[in-house]
Amino acid sequence: MSYLKSLLLVVAVAACVSSCKTPKDVAYFQGHENGQTIAVPSPNFITAQPDDRLTIAVHSRDAQLAEMFNLPIQARQQMSATGRSSTAQRSNTSNQMSIYTVNSYGDIEFPELGTLHIAGLTRQEIAQKIKDELINRKLLKDPTITVEFVDHSFTALGSVGNPGRILFDRDKLNIVEAIALAGDLQLTGQRQNVKVYRMVDGKQKTYTIDLTDPNSVYSSPVYYIQQNDVIYVEPNDLQKRNTQPLGNSTFTPAFWISLASFAMTVVVLFVK
Repeated sequence: MSYLKSLLLVVAVAACVSSCKTPKDVAYFQGHENGQTIAVPSPNFITAQPDDRLTIAVHSRDAQLAEMFNLPIQARQQMSATGRSSTAQRSNTSNQMSIYTVNSYGDIEFPELGTLHIAGLTRQEIAQKIKDELINRKLLKDPTITVEFVDHSFTALGSVGNPGRILFDRDKLNIVEAIALAGDLQLTGQRQNVKVYRMVDGKQKTYTIDLTDPNSVYSSPVYYIQQNDVIYVEPNDLQKRNTQPLGNSTFTPAFWISLASFAMTVVVLFVK
């Protein structure tokens, strides 16, 4: 009997200790000490891709001449009326600036210049290309080109605060900022197994990032998010088991204490 009591005590103590143990897979950037430096990838600016929507405005000292290279106001108002803009602010913007959609070949049709291939170019590169075309063709002497992406987005799924399609208007957005925009990971999300899905050469490619390891974060090829990326945060094992009846009951200290008590009771009955 003394042996059984000792065994019961050991089980109870072990269960309590395991339940009080601090998880090591929750904190971000573990092992990165104060003052320690780590290499950060070069900025990977957002580039134009098929189906992207962007605004292009041409300005010049001769405002009347520059207006020839902007889409008519009627077309802009019609685009706004279709409801493609997600907010009132974007509707107001689209009433003032020309909206272009990049076709499947990576081209846009620009007034007076015709077909321009802009796929793979940044905002600055698109603006410079249009400016050079206008000057080389002697259509404008002093053009100023403004290019903005309208509705770039990524999708966040799984154990994040605000899952869904998330718009952003920056030329570069890193994975940490993207997760913050998605409301951060929930405590039930796996920090060590964050997936990023990206279309590469017409095929979907999967990348894995360990947010607890700063080297994994900063060395990842998807450290900078691209438009249409999908970030998936897998729920931890505890959360997965919660989807089934009594899924986590066998992993609680109370279960093992009850089991040990039951075993001791059975032994006592047989001994008597």
